[in-house]
Amino acid sequence: MATNMNEITHGTVPTPADSLHAELRSLIASSRQRLAGAVNAELTRLYWSVGERLRTEVLGGADRAKYGDQLIKRMGDQLAQEFGRGFEAKNLRRMLQFSAAFPDTEKVASLMRHLSWTHFLQLLPLKIEAARWFYAQQCVESRWSVRELHHQIERKAFERTELASLQVTQVRAEPVEALGTNPAQVFKDPYFLDFLGLRQGHDEADLEAAILRQLEAFILELGRGFAFVERQKRMVIDGEDFYLDLLFYHRRLRRLVAIELKLGRFKAAHKGQMELYLKWLDKFERQSGEEAPIGLILCAESSREQVELLQMHKDGITVAEYWTELPPKAELEQHLHQALIEARERLARRGVLLEGGEDA
Repeated sequence: MATNMNEITHGTVPTPADSLHAELRSLIASSRQRLAGAVNAELTRLYWSVGERLRTEVLGGADRAKYGDQLIKRMGDQLAQEFGRGFEAKNLRRMLQFSAAFPDTEKVASLMRHLSWTHFLQLLPLKIEAARWFYAQQCVESRWSVRELHHQIERKAFERTELASLQVTQVRAEPVEALGTNPAQVFKDPYFLDFLGLRQGHDEADLEAAILRQLEAFILELGRGFAFVERQKRMVIDGEDFYLDLLFYHRRLRRLVAIELKLGRFKAAHKGQMELYLKWLDKFERQSGEEAPIGLILCAESSREQVELLQMHKDGITVAEYWTELPPKAELEQHLHQALIEARERLARRGVLLEGGEDA
């Protein structure tokens, strides 16, 4: 019996040797992690430097396309023999593409401390420079894995964020460091709620209940920084009870975020309801050091022209659609592309200057 008690005591109370082992293990693991990060950053820096040198050489050739292909093949054959398959021709082309896609030395050097080479490979196929920087900065801020980055690109996070930001009636060339600190850039349009598994004929209560059941997935779709506060937030105004569907808090923005769920199409009356809720939250729930609350109205269908005419962004309100089913990829791309074109055309007709001084 005594032996068993000693074994139990030994198993539950760490000895000095156990504590020392845990401390040394932590030191070794931390050092290995820092070393792996340093090696990754140095390799990525090397790949960028190789690509930049090749790009400079190719641009100096008379027949650039033909000369570039010949040069890369020759260099790839030689370097692969000396340093392994990582430097064969197809990988040298990726390095050249890397340098061309991220030409700003200072910005890319900052990204290298956080993104792996595999992260960058996910970004290279993106044709729009703003999209590459958006996803790169989101990787830094939200610590996206390569898998999560691929998931977000597939679900068009950049296009949906841009579409929501057009509600502020002006596309700004925000510095990379400012992404995610502007309320206009934390929302998307539309939101993909396909993970809720809702059936046809659901009502607002079904939608809200499904969100709460899948709260973690819903917060991931909202984006990093959102924290759930309360459902059916009760507000008493003139002796009458009002209930806000969902209340969140955004840590980076230091704001309460009110979310209203609407089954049908957006109506102008929804604006007044959300304004009332935001005024109440600002008066009774806003804490010292916080910014004014903002609102998100999620509708089955948006009325984009009404939203723009109402200038809801001035009251801190964003309207976005939610989709409970995802269309095929090609159809999704076409829908978002067309929605962006139409939004920009509406702004152009109203004389709002788009980024770069262009109307499209």
